[in-house]
Amino acid sequence: MTTRFGATILAPEGLTLSDRERRFFADANPYGFILFARNLAEPDQIRALTADLRSVVGRRAPVFIDQEGGRVQRLRPPLACEWLPPLDDVMRFGAHAPQAMRLRYRIIAAELLSYGIDGNCAPMLDVARPQTHPFLRNRCYGESATAVSDIGLAVAQGLLEGGVLPVIKHLPGHGLAQLDSHKDLPRIDAPRAELDAVDFAAFRPFHHMPLGMTAHLLFEGLNTQPATIDPSMIRLIRQDIGFTGFLMTDDISMQALSGTVATRGEAALAAGCDCVLHCNGDFAEMVALADRAGVMSGAAQSRAEAALAARTVPAEIDIAALLAEREALLSGRP
Repeated sequence: MTTRFGATILAPEGLTLSDRERRFFADANPYGFILFARNLAEPDQIRALTADLRSVVGRRAPVFIDQEGGRVQRLRPPLACEWLPPLDDVMRFGAHAPQAMRLRYRIIAAELLSYGIDGNCAPMLDVARPQTHPFLRNRCYGESATAVSDIGLAVAQGLLEGGVLPVIKHLPGHGLAQLDSHKDLPRIDAPRAELDAVDFAAFRPFHHMPLGMTAHLLFEGLNTQPATIDPSMIRLIRQDIGFTGFLMTDDISMQALSGTVATRGEAALAAGCDCVLHCNGDFAEMVALADRAGVMSGAAQSRAEAALAARTVPAEIDIAALLAEREALLSGRP
């Protein structure tokens, strides 16, 4: 019988695991882990860390990262290629952007997998507007649901071809936010018809993707709490958007949410999220959260296992050749 996963994804504090982290992770058995710049120094260290994380839970747990490229890029040269922000790259390649972005994320997948990282928090399917907060805008792929979906599908394809699980974000759509949810709770007052036709529509072609991430924001008139902890918004994600995959929260320690990290996590799971993501490496917070979160429900466990089954063993690639292929697209631009 499969052991139930802990309903958390957690982040180590530093470059190596402390003894107390080893004991805690072994006991809490989080579904997976996520890494940040503080965890990444040089290739052998990263490989040792990802192997160690899996060793303490005794299985091939997924290890995630935010490697969008551009401003949100945890691995930098010489550990990985440097990239323009996604929207800048899309604009640069014009009509060839879907192929260019598929190649970009196929390269990113190869880089990540070489370090033992097999999950990437991308594609980001938020639809940009003129008023979109600067923390988000140039991380977007376009200003229409169709443009965002076209690029997002190419991004997901590149990652999946490279053996890395994509995490679609931020459900059900962060593009109208004018505040940074790391610091404040964005409130959106757009009509439901606009949200259905644009923000929610961008996610519908991805209903079958293995993993998704919620947004910490409030839609005036639709919900009274941040989407991550609102049962009506989780139902919207499941029923109206139709997302059937494993649903994690955005970082539960972000300041868009109030209360303790443990009570936030408990509220997210009660609302219908499958798993709580905690990113800052604070040991006391992780202990309290894991205690409150417990193990996954049966439905969440099934979705978690299905996501892991979507991992593939990729063919080897020549990164330099794919970079050259990307640049060649520019000369063929109409």
